[in-house]
Amino acid sequence: MIKKGIILAGGMGTRMSPLTKAVNKQLLPIYDKPLIFYPLSILMLSKIKDILIIVNKGQLEQYKKIIPNGDNLGIKITYKEQATPKGLPDAFILGEKFIGKNNVALILGDNFFYGQNLTKMLLESSKLKNGAKVILHKVLKPEQYGVAKVNKFKKIIAIKEKPKKFISDLAITGLYFFDKMVVKYAKSLKPSKRGELEITDLLKKYQSKNNLKAEYIGRGGAWLDTGSIEDFYNTSLFVSAIENRQGFKIACIEEIAYLNKWINKDHIKKSIKFYGNCEYSNYLKKIIS
Repeated sequence: MIKKGIILAGGMGTRMSPLTKAVNKQLLPIYDKPLIFYPLSILMLSKIKDILIIVNKGQLEQYKKIIPNGDNLGIKITYKEQATPKGLPDAFILGEKFIGKNNVALILGDNFFYGQNLTKMLLESSKLKNGAKVILHKVLKPEQYGVAKVNKFKKIIAIKEKPKKFISDLAITGLYFFDKMVVKYAKSLKPSKRGELEITDLLKKYQSKNNLKAEYIGRGGAWLDTGSIEDFYNTSLFVSAIENRQGFKIACIEEIAYLNKWINKDHIKKSIKFYGNCEYSNYLKKIIS
């Protein structure tokens, strides 16, 4: 089982400026919670309890106000500052000490996942022993994404970044599971033309060894990248519609911890006190009543 996870919550957030000039994108609200709750909930649903959050330099205290150290969730959260964004594989170089000799999951801090069979798929993916696994989602405009071509054994046989010619309509999402070789492979990468280490180059290292597999977000599931104002707004509308129609909350991290038996009712009472008189607290009260 993968026991360690990284949330890459750095980046400049330039596509959402001026909102992101003072506040990190991952602390802005997706409906009723900060965006960071959503990727954190995905790692928690994968039963990952040891989490590293990589943040921009100078923004650490903002994060610690909302998610101090994970004690309230029965998990361990550590932070690392990133001086400048150097591409996704840099997360493994920065997190080398945290990863040690363990396998690790990586989720991008601005990715949103939702689906009926999501938890089942996450638990299956976190069983990874060797190689790497990426989560794919069918898209309408593959030319706008990094895509993967997959054979009938779920092995990835080709990867192309924003293909001009159709090779597949399966986009590579911002959720990955890697074995302990990931740090070594990340260190061997050369920056691309835009001066960053590229995740597709890292995945190709695994693919060249015939060790890259895929898992799918099925029909009815959703993957949204909240990178632009429009996407951010649409994700908020999506969460609002689901929560108000069905009466449960997406990415209620205390609820996940409670259902995983990592915390008890007393922890939730403390969280209610911490959040104060709000809709989120009212929902937590319902969980323990």
